[in-house]
Amino acid sequence: MKSILKFIYLSLFIIALVSCEKENDTNVNDIAGIYQGTLSADVSNKTTAKSTSTTGDPATAEITLVGDQIQVHCYNDDFDITLMLDLFIDEENIQVCLTGDDFEEMYGHMSTYGGGMMGGMTGNSNQWSQHLNDDHESGDQHFGGFDMGNHSFEYTFNVEGMEYYFEGFKQ
Repeated sequence: MKSILKFIYLSLFIIALVSCEKENDTNVNDIAGIYQGTLSADVSNKTTAKSTSTTGDPATAEITLVGDQIQVHCYNDDFDITLMLDLFIDEENIQVCLTGDDFEEMYGHMSTYGGGMMGGMTGNSNQWSQHLNDDHESGDQHFGGFDMGNHSFEYTFNVEGMEYYFEGFKQ
């Protein structure tokens, strides 16, 4: 009888452990979709006569998984941009970083990390921390990511010397 009870307790412990692990997993597939929110512009950087609101205008960001990267298409009546970003798990959230030529133009060198979430990760180390250590110097600017708990996405787009800040929630 004692061995049966031990077996039952051990089985329950294993089931509870596996259940907790699955709840804490950050699932990249959960980020794809439509995010509705606002787009604000930093007019202090404005170098043209084009009028731009500093308040948040309604905007949409469409997030599409493309291999181990995402394509972000952000738009409203006055703004339309599409770009590719690498993904990095950062505990419960997912951070993003520029890719390819955009990365090189921003940081002055090519990324050595090898493609975001699929490149070079071993063990349980934090992908974002590893990316920062391998590809960035202290003070390098990053522009956004996903808050998985709130199902939200935020990103600052740099276009022709102006910053446009999108913040939205998954629909």
